Amino acid sequence: MSNDSTPKPKNVDYFRVPRPMWRKIKKVLPKTPKKRGPGRPPADNRAVLNGIWYVLWTGCQWKAVHKDWFGVCSSTLHERFQSWQQQGLFDQFLRIMVKFYAKKRQVQWCWQSIDSKSCPAPLGGEHTGKNPTDRGKQGSKIHLLVDQRGAPLAVYISGANCHDKWSVDDVIISMVIPRPDPTDVEQHVCMDRGYDYEDVHQFVEQERYIAHIKHRRRRGEPLVDDCPVPGETQFPARRWVVERTLGWLAKRRSLRVRWCKKVKNWRAFVQLACAHILMDMAIYG
Repeated sequence: MSNDSTPKPKNVDYFRVPRPMWRKIKKVLPKTPKKRGPGRPPADNRAVLNGIWYVLWTGCQWKAVHKDWFGVCSSTLHERFQSWQQQGLFDQFLRIMVKFYAKKRQVQWCWQSIDSKSCPAPLGGEHTGKNPTDRGKQGSKIHLLVDQRGAPLAVYISGANCHDKWSVDDVIISMVIPRPDPTDVEQHVCMDRGYDYEDVHQFVEQERYIAHIKHRRRRGEPLVDDCPVPGETQFPARRWVVERTLGWLAKRRSLRVRWCKKVKNWRAFVQLACAHILMDMAIYG
């Protein structure tokens, strides 16, 4: 029998937000007003969040959520979702779970990684564009910054026609908790060759990072074996953790294809998914 006392992750319940996560985020939700006079009582926050959770995982339409499942009609779910998003509650969810992760496991600031993932956006909307890698179809990009373990610390949404290099500053600025002083904690950042541009190097240096960006071979440049880049092979592979986290996001069907025309609504779904990933990493490692 194993002596490992670390709890093992359970299968995801699409109909119910995990209890540890609910205990953390319920504190910032607005209190359900008491019923006054005739009419239906206000929907319970837990039931509403369970409905939003179901849409996140299944990718179904809001109207496809049956009232009998959560005791809340689909119009109330969508209305409350947009209200919470406008109040900035999903930003708070992510911030709360980052702090929870930092308390349990400590954020590994020494090695960070940045990458993006393109998703189709058939309905268009804000922050969408023609994806040059998908025959010019409309799409969006999810940009993430993660720590050494792959815990998401920053989320940014852009159009699929936006080059990765233009989003580096937005991703770093979007970090939900302040970075430690680089003089106290040496901080490295890893990116793929799509970020190998002079302005990216300048911004990263300005933010006092030590950059590890995969070299992009220019026209007329000799082969990589004949032109080694100092620092590229001095450290083990570390960028894969951000790709793994993007893969975890893709398990949620609503994040595989963007059906939200409003970019803030879609970002709210991404933030809720990142909050769940942080909870799992804090509890299960």
